[in-house]
Amino acid sequence: MAPTLLKKARKVNSYDLYANHAWYVPGVGGMFALFAWFLLGNLLGTVVTAIFGAFLPPTVIRDYSMLVVYPLSFLPPMLYAAHKSQRNSLFEPGYKLNSSHFGQFTGWQIALITVALSFGTMISADLPNYWNFKLTTSSPALKQFYDLVVELMDQMTGGPVWSAFLLTAIFAPIFEEWLCRGMVLRGLLTRMSPRWAIVISALFFAVIHLNPWQALNAFIIGLIMGYVYYKTGSLWLTMLIHFVNNGTSVVLSQIPALADAEYWMDIIPGPAYYAIYFGGVAVLVACFMAFKRIPLEQERGNIDAVELQIEA
Repeated sequence: MAPTLLKKARKVNSYDLYANHAWYVPGVGGMFALFAWFLLGNLLGTVVTAIFGAFLPPTVIRDYSMLVVYPLSFLPPMLYAAHKSQRNSLFEPGYKLNSSHFGQFTGWQIALITVALSFGTMISADLPNYWNFKLTTSSPALKQFYDLVVELMDQMTGGPVWSAFLLTAIFAPIFEEWLCRGMVLRGLLTRMSPRWAIVISALFFAVIHLNPWQALNAFIIGLIMGYVYYKTGSLWLTMLIHFVNNGTSVVLSQIPALADAEYWMDIIPGPAYYAIYFGGVAVLVACFMAFKRIPLEQERGNIDAVELQIEA
């Protein structure tokens, strides 16, 4: 009987990436397991890069290898989650990775609010990121490490603008949101208080960036995206925040006058900067209050349960 059910379960889920992972609901231990598989994926990407490097010109490796290597880093955790979900689908409840609880707002309204929230978050995080940079480059050794990380990142995204945009504004939102909100936060919300689940998932999001200069910004944005996911259950909305944040960075980097700017204060003069900064904070708070108005349907947040439908 069990093999027949398993065969039918695979048939039901085979064309839906989100459904393929709905029955794996990781706790803290599962979060560490996913992180270990993610690190294995990074190692796999390193090996693939070395193999490519033996046959392709260095400029090709520099400009295009990350388009292959980056998705590969998520392949092991995806396969692991799919295996665990397939096994659990016969015996345990599942929870959708993507739901659509928008309260009184239409889809277009909540999307516009999310875009405004994204820009408000980027502006509001500027000062904390600036002081984090000052702190983490306060010694010559730390500054040297920072310069090395920047050089490596430039090498990874130093190709044509279309490849940098595809990598950071398309691939990153799809894969990182699947992992950090769709898997980790969704699982933690079923096992602990929402506050702790959001904080821990934001820390996880910061850690997977693997350097301290992106970590604080990732943590701040992770908190915002975690709250949006908790209130709406929508992975599409967190992907939209991720897309706006990363896409804006890529676009600004292509403007010669702004290419070397690290922070908004590098672009905007003193008094105007603070006016815009506090305006960004006001937008962030207003958008946050809009999401707060969305009613919660269960303690774990607006993440829908799903049951496997198996034909008799």
